[in-house]
Amino acid sequence: MLPLVTRAPAKINLTLHVLGRRAGDGYHELESLVAFSGAGDVLSLEPGPDLTLTVSGPTAGPAGPFGDNLVIRAARNLVALKPGLRLGAFHLVKRLPVAAGIGGGSSDAAAALRLLARLNGFAVTDADVMAAARATGADVPVCLDPRARMMTGAGEHIGEALELAPLPAILVNPGVPVATAPVFRALGLDIGERHRPETHPSVAAGGGPDAVLAVVGPARNDLEAPALSVAPVIGTVLAALRAQAGCRLARMSGSGATVFGLFADRSAAARAAAQLRTRYPDWWVKSALLR
Repeated sequence: MLPLVTRAPAKINLTLHVLGRRAGDGYHELESLVAFSGAGDVLSLEPGPDLTLTVSGPTAGPAGPFGDNLVIRAARNLVALKPGLRLGAFHLVKRLPVAAGIGGGSSDAAAALRLLARLNGFAVTDADVMAAARATGADVPVCLDPRARMMTGAGEHIGEALELAPLPAILVNPGVPVATAPVFRALGLDIGERHRPETHPSVAAGGGPDAVLAVVGPARNDLEAPALSVAPVIGTVLAALRAQAGCRLARMSGSGATVFGLFADRSAAARAAAQLRTRYPDWWVKSALLR
């Protein structure tokens, strides 16, 4: 049997509102409009008796040891719910930057669950798949079916796919990993404390770029300011993107350090990406269509 293959696309938080910190479990309560890029990792699964993982690609080094990799953790979580699951050898081609605010590890984990579901003949909507995703990480459930949608709570509540028109964009990472925990600590919320709890603007399904920008523009990423205190270079990236012709909005994704820019059209995005690569050769710069 040939290996099963799937992509693990980058997850972009077009908005990220922090409503507060929950009293029960201490998790931060979020509302976020999420979209996905064509840029991403690639995961394959060759059926076999043992669960194994190999990693290659330009960002394979920081991907973490076997036992800590989210691909393996997701697979083990599903095995715990479905004993006797057919397994095999995973191979991950790692292209996305690590600790970058674009859900690379979470998307890899979701890809592993999709491949195991396909190998074993059940749907990715199976309740055990969703339970394994939630047990693996807060961003894994939204990555199971990577299409634009709202994500709320601590990531456990996933809205319906919005089928937005593709948004021309650039993704830029300055090569500085930013761990999530220090950014949330810098936000400084105590357990039970509320933070800017106003309702997120509604997003209509099937919206075009102008309609999406009308919603996304006045919204925000509440982690951007604390992330700037952890990694000031994010401010340099934001300024560089905002200076590009045709850039309609520049904002940080997730907890950083990746920043996205939304552009008027694909040509403007491609020109800006080329200019940024020339001026900042050490940065990771990708043109993208977010959807």
